[in-house]
Amino acid sequence: MLPPFKIPESVLVVIHTPALDVLLIRRTGGEGHWQSVTGSKDFIAEPFECTARREVAEETGMDTAASGCLLTDWALENLYDIWPQWRHRYAPGVVRNRERVFGLCVPAGTPVLLSPREHDAFEWLPWQRAADRCFSASNAEACLLLPRFTPRA
Repeated sequence: MLPPFKIPESVLVVIHTPALDVLLIRRTGGEGHWQSVTGSKDFIAEPFECTARREVAEETGMDTAASGCLLTDWALENLYDIWPQWRHRYAPGVVRNRERVFGLCVPAGTPVLLSPREHDAFEWLPWQRAADRCFSASNAEACLLLPRFTPRA
């Protein structure tokens, strides 16, 4: 059973290829915001890694444990104010969210199956262009940090 309010702890997962092309997905709802995979914990004790794996599967249809995929916890966290128009989703008085950053390296050509309830388009962009396209500053920064956290063969 899901809690009545969103938990103010979430993940940001930068999905990328070994060549550092980044997957961005566009939110539905008229906002047209481009972003990486994001999502909140389903329960307080849910490990961030489990949240990351679940959100990637829900939003892109990708299996983080598939051959050639590598999920990496960057051990970075962002703390940011929740936009006033979205605070009603959280318990009264909750105004800040803690976001854990992950990278997911996938083979080039990995299929993307969007959840149409949440996203209506996707594109792969070189990491610098992806950073320019991101809606949120923390997402753009994560794209710019990608070369530092990418495993090299």
